[in-house]
Amino acid sequence: MNNFFKLQFKSKKSKARCGILNTAHGCLATPFFMTIATRGVVKSVTTADLQRLKIPIILANTYHLFLRPSLKILKRAGGLHQFMNWSGPILTDSGGFQIFSLDGEVKRKGISQQEIKVDRLLTDQGVEFVSYLDGSKHFFSPADVIRAQKIIGSDLMMVLDECVAYPASYEVAKKAVDRTLLWAEKSIKSYQAQKIVRQKLFGIVQGSTFSDLRLLCARELAKMNFAGLAIGGLAVGEKNEQMYQILDELQDVLPVDKPRYLMGVGYPDNIVAAVKRGVDMFDCVIPTREARHARLYIRLNQRVSKINNYYQTINLNNAAWALDKKPINSKSVIPELCQYSLSYLHHLFKINDPLALRLATLHNIEFYYNLMNDIRVSIKKGDL
Repeated sequence: MNNFFKLQFKSKKSKARCGILNTAHGCLATPFFMTIATRGVVKSVTTADLQRLKIPIILANTYHLFLRPSLKILKRAGGLHQFMNWSGPILTDSGGFQIFSLDGEVKRKGISQQEIKVDRLLTDQGVEFVSYLDGSKHFFSPADVIRAQKIIGSDLMMVLDECVAYPASYEVAKKAVDRTLLWAEKSIKSYQAQKIVRQKLFGIVQGSTFSDLRLLCARELAKMNFAGLAIGGLAVGEKNEQMYQILDELQDVLPVDKPRYLMGVGYPDNIVAAVKRGVDMFDCVIPTREARHARLYIRLNQRVSKINNYYQTINLNNAAWALDKKPINSKSVIPELCQYSLSYLHHLFKINDPLALRLATLHNIEFYYNLMNDIRVSIKKGDL
């Protein structure tokens, strides 16, 4: 019996499902959304805020934590939970995506072209990369990534995988799939050799937009003893229809009794569409990043099955909000969001006060919490 993940309800209208995922730091009702705490903090809010909002799980990044504060500091702190005073579950990404996507950040730091050339130097043994902070060189093997996440102490761990840019040629995507599978095997061996029990390891399905590569990768990963499987390399520029087609095609290949995690996908419309295709876990920077740009997600009703009528977005930089006396959210569990007006929040953004970022971030995080709760209710009611 799989005590890590238990399915409780399956929709008759779609592939949507509800379940319980058991971690060392608590149980999670699926489908769920992970709030981003890349460097061990959700920007501008505290862990007490997250607890008030009943946020179930956060996501941190191995690559960023490895560079700063460092594994040495995290080990002395007793792991990330103790370091950031968070008692709930944590998922850590391996950092593979960041290694493959931070060239621009390296260049902005003024690091030499010679150093940039070794960024993302790939071999079957791992990846050599240049720190975007200071240009120092580092190497991640699949085993290194497992050891790092063991020190971090995350509840859910991800393997090192190779991400390709979109669009990618078939040849490039095929090589990435082959290496991702090789690294997955090495990750499993390292995980088992270290006798890790409380932390659960996920494999990652790659393959760009090529159906045969996606299916090949998923089939091979399904043979390995992963606790769950993630679908990576999507929402990187392809059309929504392409993403949905891939999710449809993976239905019969991904194990039914293991959680499915769609990485980096976070627009409400995409989440609902993916839930209908059997996805259990999501993460994205959208709620927090949009908040920092004065864009709020407003919940209109609880009928998430009618997603186009479920919510709207507003931009508080627009002058139209300058005189709006309505509270930011009269139904919020956060008193400040009930007490401050949209007009005042508009003012805070205009004067670039940090309080604007805090209030907007809390609001959007709460919206996503309610979105996922409404999704679970809709599935059980037979509406989704």
